[in-house]
Amino acid sequence: MKRTVRAAFRATIPVLMGYLAIGIAFGLMMDAAGYSLLLTVLMSVTIYAGAGQYLGVSLLVAGASPVQTALLTLLVNFRHMFYGLSMLEKFHGMGLRKLYMIFSLTDETYALLSSARAPEGVPEKDYYLAIALLDHSYWIIGSALGFLLGSALSINTTGVDFAMTALFVVIAVGQWRGTKNHLPAAIGCLATLLSLQLVGKDNMLILALAMIAALRLALQRRMPADE
Repeated sequence: MKRTVRAAFRATIPVLMGYLAIGIAFGLMMDAAGYSLLLTVLMSVTIYAGAGQYLGVSLLVAGASPVQTALLTLLVNFRHMFYGLSMLEKFHGMGLRKLYMIFSLTDETYALLSSARAPEGVPEKDYYLAIALLDHSYWIIGSALGFLLGSALSINTTGVDFAMTALFVVIAVGQWRGTKNHLPAAIGCLATLLSLQLVGKDNMLILALAMIAALRLALQRRMPADE
């Protein structure tokens, strides 16, 4: 077990750096909005979605209705439906653990797991679970630290939310360099750019995801093998 956790920790160090920063930003926002440490930690345990939690703070402050909250959350986190579907085969045989694995698929965790290779001697399914649990714990710890810092200090958090974007870019670059199969990345980039041009930045997410899914399925048999 210790070997599995050590291996997973090494793989998740980039996420650790990013999630502490982004989690701290969320904690600062919750403190500034006047909410408690308990609610801050509870949101990070049960919601566990960076952009979704930032949106949640704004919705709480604005007193949004349950219907508004559900709709906006669906739009922001719609891409996660595709994450879970694409990982069903990889999570096969994990029993009830599969439910948590699907829940834990943030952008960064998905990026790690989609190319994860368990070191020799480390059980593959345990390795996946350890990566997911470590990433989740980083987010929870960062959120709690942010709230405590916000309670004790006056901190300007302008721009700190860009750390999540930077973190995802770092992981994406690592994946690009680690494989010769760049077609999925090309599909994603082209579909995103085309959607942006067709419907604009405020409405492009669902269209881009639909195009990516359709192209991925259409080209599945022609997809080059990863080497």
